[in-house]
Amino acid sequence: MCNIAVNIPDAVFYDTRMSKEEASAYVRKAVALQYYTKNGVSIGYCAEIAGMPLEDFIEYLGENKISIFHFDDETEFMEERSRA
Repeated sequence: MCNIAVNIPDAVFYDTRMSKEEASAYVRKAVALQYYTKNGVSIGYCAEIAGMPLEDFIEYLGENKISIFHFDDETEFMEERSRA
């Protein structure tokens, strides 16, 4: 796995009252969320990036109003719904 460093001003830690560990977890989840929504990275890899079990990452997606289901158009969605 690759490590990427992010420089965050100390004032941000003071303003947000986040520890460095909390900020690291926050950034990892934010990056994973963007990889999932913008780059099509698999949900499993994104959970790993976020440092979360898959089930927790799926819940995190829901908290951020991001569906794990992807449909190309409304017709495809309605077809899947009728089969449920």
